[in-house]
Order: sequence, then C-alpha cells, then structure tokens
Amino acid sequence: MNDVGKASAYVALFSEIAFVLLIAVLAGVLGGYWLDQRLGTVPIFALIGFALGCVGAAVACWRFITKFLAQMDEDDKE
Repeated sequence: MNDVGKASAYVALFSEIAFVLLIAVLAGVLGGYWLDQRLGTVPIFALIGFALGCVGAAVACWRFITKFLAQMDEDDKE
C-alpha cells in the first residue's frame, strides 16, 4: 500500500473511532437520562449510562484498532 493509501486508511479509522465514541457515549447518557426522568431519580442512571457508553466505546475502538493493525500488517507483507 502506498503512502496516500495508508494516510487515507488512518483518516478513515480515526473518523470511525470518533463516530463510535460519540454515538456510544451519547446513547448511554440519553438512555440513562430518559430512565432518570421516568423514575424521578437523581442523575444516577445518566452517570451509569455514561460509564457503560464509555466501556462499550472503548471495547469497540479496541476491536477496530486491532482489526485495522492486522490488515495493515497483512498489506505490508504483500
């Protein structure tokens, strides 16, 4: 793979990571906030949703990065 292809692959990876971080954390917080509104609680569930969103986003990013690095190694061998 040439340098332009690698650069565009890294840009695609970073934009995918940013999108996953945004969606996972936002979904967790909004889901927790919705549950807090229904139950009339202090923002406990919003904080729990934030934590779960962060953990889910971290796991998804780890999978993206390991898959990407394996693909880059495979391309370099060719």
